[in-house]
Amino acid sequence: MAQAIGIGGFFFRARDPGALATWYAERLGVAGDASGAPWQQAAGDTVFAPFSEHTDYFPEDRGFMLNFRVDNLEALIEELQRSGVEVQRNDEWDGPHGQFARIHDPEGNPVELWQPPD
Repeated sequence: MAQAIGIGGFFFRARDPGALATWYAERLGVAGDASGAPWQQAAGDTVFAPFSEHTDYFPEDRGFMLNFRVDNLEALIEELQRSGVEVQRNDEWDGPHGQFARIHDPEGNPVELWQPPD
C-alpha cells in the first residue's frame, strides 16, 4: 500500500504572516515562509494524534496545537523568558515520553515544546 512518509508542511492562517514567520524563526529557529522555502528539521519521531473535540489538552477555542521537538528544553525556556515569552510548565506533563513546556505565539496559537527522552 502507498502511504504518507512524513509531514510535508503545516499551513495556517495568520493576521500578520510575515511577523509570525519572523517570530518563529527568532524564538524557535523554525525557518519558513509563505514562499515555500523549506525548513530542514532533524529526523525524529512525529506524533499525529486527533483529539476529542472536548479535550482539555489544549485551549478549547483552538483547533490545533503545534508541538516542536527541542534539543535542550531548559536552555530554550531561559531564552524564551529573556525575550518576554511566557512559558508554562507542569510536572504532570513530564514522564516517560519526555519533558514538556507550553507557550503561545503572538497570535495566541498554542505551542508545545517537547524534549524526548534520550
